[in-house]
Amino acid sequence: MIASINPATGETLKTFDALTGAQLEDKLARAERAWRSYRRTTFADRARWLSTAGDILESEKDRFGRIMTLEMGKTIASARAEAAKCATACRYYVEHGERLLADEPIDTGAGRSFLRYDPIGPVLAVMPWNFPFWQVFRFAAPALMAGNVGLLKHASNVPQCALEIEDIIRRAGFPEDVFQTLLIGAQNVARVIDDPRVKAASLTGSEPAGAQVASQAGRQIKKTVLELGGSDPFVVLPSADLARAVKVAVEARTINNGHSCIAAKRFIAHSGIASEFERQFVNGMEALRVGDPLDEATQVGPLATPAIREDLDRQVRKSVEMGARLLTGGQNLPGPGNFYAPTVLVDVPIDSPAYREEMFGPVAVLFRASGIEEAIRLANDTEFGLGASAWTNDPAEQERCIAEIEAGMVFINGMVASDARLPFGGVKRSGYGRELSPYGIREFMNVKTVKVAG
Repeated sequence: MIASINPATGETLKTFDALTGAQLEDKLARAERAWRSYRRTTFADRARWLSTAGDILESEKDRFGRIMTLEMGKTIASARAEAAKCATACRYYVEHGERLLADEPIDTGAGRSFLRYDPIGPVLAVMPWNFPFWQVFRFAAPALMAGNVGLLKHASNVPQCALEIEDIIRRAGFPEDVFQTLLIGAQNVARVIDDPRVKAASLTGSEPAGAQVASQAGRQIKKTVLELGGSDPFVVLPSADLARAVKVAVEARTINNGHSCIAAKRFIAHSGIASEFERQFVNGMEALRVGDPLDEATQVGPLATPAIREDLDRQVRKSVEMGARLLTGGQNLPGPGNFYAPTVLVDVPIDSPAYREEMFGPVAVLFRASGIEEAIRLANDTEFGLGASAWTNDPAEQERCIAEIEAGMVFINGMVASDARLPFGGVKRSGYGRELSPYGIREFMNVKTVKVAG
């Protein structure tokens, strides 16, 4: 049984039966058949269908937003914005997809040589609950435009979102079965990866889940793209606009209720401005309005599940027991729902959970650095390497941060965010491969070398 449960109230909204073995086999067979014909459709046809999907997402964003909010707790304003953002990904590939996959001539001195991009077939997408529409569409838009077909194994706590996405693609006019939702448990993912009809897998999720999928796919010699956890640094140096940096820092830590791989999590302030940054940051965290995510005024909603809240609370309590100091928050909020107080920790021991682990909720860790050398060292002192934000108006410091911070994305004087026009992904234990941009649409293609003798 797969259940949709409102994290703000604990109410079970709807339940679904998981696919039987026979039903899963039928879906895999249908995906294979669909790809055989879909791969021969034109870019013009795919662009028309994908454009319609974007129109549906934008025109019905209020309804889609409410579904997201009820299933995983994001604020209603951010949920509506997420649906609209999915439309931008669709339109990016509508506009650029054919050009990005056009044959590329190469001069080899004789005859005709070129690169050709061919779709590889059904691709499994294992997607998380935190951005239940955006994470899927940043996979689906390029995959469908490229001529691949998708099989979605969404997180089990957002089944309504998963089915709604499948329906959007059907309503947009795409041929039957080119995108199917698989209501299956995690224990059945290996079977799908092992199936020879499935050619690759894309996963956004935790580090353990990524390692498991990569290992399984590797045994079958299948490509994977992994976007895993992050513990993004937010570096603030003396030349920064401090008021703006603080304002963005609070937003960057609590965006999506703190449920974001690219949320700023470790705040590293130069000792010359650290005390003032700390004071303003704590004030900003304490001023946040926590409550019903359907209320337009709410800034932070509940955590997605009781287990996520329990794990976050364990990380905070263990870190405090080891010597970390609480400046604000640090506790579950009373009443129904999975609410947790916005929290700030300082003096965090190097071997504590708050230092070493990803904190997936509204918990910030503050550090002080004596200079840019120590700031970059602290920024890199993590197994993760997804995104990073650095705040300085000194051009030389900007260049050092860009060159020396170990991350897939570095933003200067701005919050890390995904954008269909830019590649998205990390290094180290944050994964490999890229989504979005030209790189994303080429990940699941056969880059075929062609040489025609003269």
